Amino acid sequence: MPLCKAVIVPGNGAGNVEHCNWYGWANKEINKIPDMTCLLKNMPDPVTARESIWLPFMEEQLQCDENTVIIGHSSGAAAAMRYAETHKVHSIVLVGAYISDLGDENERESGYFGRPWEWEKIRGNCAHIVQFGSTDDPFLPWAEQQAVSEGLRAQLHKYSDRGHFQNSCFPELLAAVRKLKAQ
Repeated sequence: MPLCKAVIVPGNGAGNVEHCNWYGWANKEINKIPDMTCLLKNMPDPVTARESIWLPFMEEQLQCDENTVIIGHSSGAAAAMRYAETHKVHSIVLVGAYISDLGDENERESGYFGRPWEWEKIRGNCAHIVQFGSTDDPFLPWAEQQAVSEGLRAQLHKYSDRGHFQNSCFPELLAAVRKLKAQ
């Protein structure tokens, strides 16, 4: 299926997503790519980011499907991975992805981390998996990010100076989406 839609799933606590991190910038830039539509919406349950609320929202409201690249940041990356365990999508782009609740009560309550990751199912439901991670992320140990990369056999873009990818623009992400569109 051809790639024709991108959906940005933000990290938890993002507030108005249009004005948070690189989300609004990426939405605007991806919408400039011919034959592409990008969706960016404020998520329900934005602080805890519960799987039981976010995954149905991704399916029913954002309509993530085989023509969609899901771009997930932080808890949005966890949501993208869990979604891809049970849904076919064109591809996933993970930014600041991790595999455990990191000992954080809010992360534990989200519901993503109480069972093993089904790497093979995710790989089987996505034609392409791209990951961005940084060794200086103040929230995510590199070992967590590396575990995602190894489990998914992702095309890893490893940095040492991006922190948790909270800048106002993200040209490398745009380049990755353009590359996915061209494939």
